[in-house]
Amino acid sequence: MLEYDGGPFVGWQRQENGLSVQQCLEEAVEKFCGEQTVAYAAGRTDSGVHALAQVAHIDIAREAEPFRIKEALNYHLKPRPIAVTGAEQVDEGFHARFSAVERRYRYRIVNRRAPLTLDAGKAWQVGRPLDAEAMHEAALPLIGHHDFTSFRAAECQATSPVKTLTDIRVSRYGEEIEIALRAPSFLHHQVRNIVGTLAPVGEGKKPVTWLATVLRAADRKKAGATAPACGLYLERVIY
Repeated sequence: MLEYDGGPFVGWQRQENGLSVQQCLEEAVEKFCGEQTVAYAAGRTDSGVHALAQVAHIDIAREAEPFRIKEALNYHLKPRPIAVTGAEQVDEGFHARFSAVERRYRYRIVNRRAPLTLDAGKAWQVGRPLDAEAMHEAALPLIGHHDFTSFRAAECQATSPVKTLTDIRVSRYGEEIEIALRAPSFLHHQVRNIVGTLAPVGEGKKPVTWLATVLRAADRKKAGATAPACGLYLERVIY
């Protein structure tokens, strides 16, 4: 299990244009046991997206206690903002991505005009007042089995835009608004596009019925802007 600050990385997946979380983990594994391996993750987070509990698996021949593997990988991952928070041996049939039955994401909005200090790069700052209750009401029609084309990135590689959103909740805690989402899987940018479409509802620029209208349109151009990556966290993966 991994925790990381997504800010310095091009995302989870290896890319030619910068450093990825996957590359850092694979290099740490090689330093530990001298084996080149591929790390597979439950969620291929984008550049700037954080993880509280990303799950990844690797296949290595070297025998070692999970605690020792965790400690060794954390040593070799320094000074990158990546932490291995847990490790365990799994069955050969386990796959971090394909064995997962649910993924949970959280999106953080700090709703204030004053500049962010401690939360800089860790949340989306929105200075205009937001009505979290209106946002929550607007989001409820998204729950269920739908065509989410309106909230899908143009470069999304999924074979179908149909997904099942198990739950979505919008809650305010003082200056912070959290959007919590649960689903077996998500489309590329689905969460960020939903949040970006909820924001105008919170500002009072769109009615609470707008999300349902956008969903039915099945047209990305009808939805709001993509919310910044910095506010998104992969919170938990269920197996």
